[in-house]
Amino acid sequence: MKLLHLSDIHLTAPGSTIGGRDPRVNFERALAHALEDHHDAELMVITGDLSDWGDLADYQWLKQRIDEYPLPVRLCIGNHDRRAAFLNVFPDLADDNGFVQGVHDTAAGRCLFLDTAHPETHAGRYCENRLGWLEARLSEHDGPFLLFMHHNPMPVHLVPFDQIGLLDEAPFRHLINRHRAKIRHVFFGHCHLPLAGSIAGVPVSSLRGTNHASFPLFSEAKLLSACDLPQSYGVAFFGEDYVTVHMVEYGYDGPIRTQGSPDYKAWDRETMVR
Repeated sequence: MKLLHLSDIHLTAPGSTIGGRDPRVNFERALAHALEDHHDAELMVITGDLSDWGDLADYQWLKQRIDEYPLPVRLCIGNHDRRAAFLNVFPDLADDNGFVQGVHDTAAGRCLFLDTAHPETHAGRYCENRLGWLEARLSEHDGPFLLFMHHNPMPVHLVPFDQIGLLDEAPFRHLINRHRAKIRHVFFGHCHLPLAGSIAGVPVSSLRGTNHASFPLFSEAKLLSACDLPQSYGVAFFGEDYVTVHMVEYGYDGPIRTQGSPDYKAWDRETMVR
């Protein structure tokens, strides 16, 4: 089974840019590139920061775009999103408490989409109501589960990023620990960085967004970093006993070199391309 993971598309008004990049244009490029190479994917998930300012028009445009896309698409919200505006356009994605949470079954497991957004802050929250929803979903099914969320659920050891990470990370991880035997993978966004690790023994991964990128600037303790690295999306492959996750830099426009045959006997001093 194959799944596509996009994050931090940061839609803006037509023609508006972020760091000189047009989020709508780059999102369209991501959709086209992913469809060309991965039309057989079972699902696409976009893990938040769908709009840069939470504007209603951004969600209306996004709904039109994904409704016409030939692959199923599920959404999470992030710190740049506004829940009320989002649910005005996607009312069926609300749980019983009004959070943007839901369930979708795939060949690789049951997907759970989590809402870690909190008003008036870039940091993430996962309150008692949301923890209760997740506990119920993990308890009512044998799994396996795939979890999708916006905020980083563990420290990334970059001070400004951790200041706006999931502030309820300890109780969240305790819940994950109780059900870790049933959870295959956790996907998140938010940091605009390729990241991998684990929480309570469960593998997690993240990636750059489809527009602007971050850089792990360990020497700077106060500021978020930004740079002109290529735009990216993710592709995850699921086998019976493995998960493989790629970050695809569809925004790369430099040279591509081949490096010879995978046949060991073909690698010698005369035939190697240098």
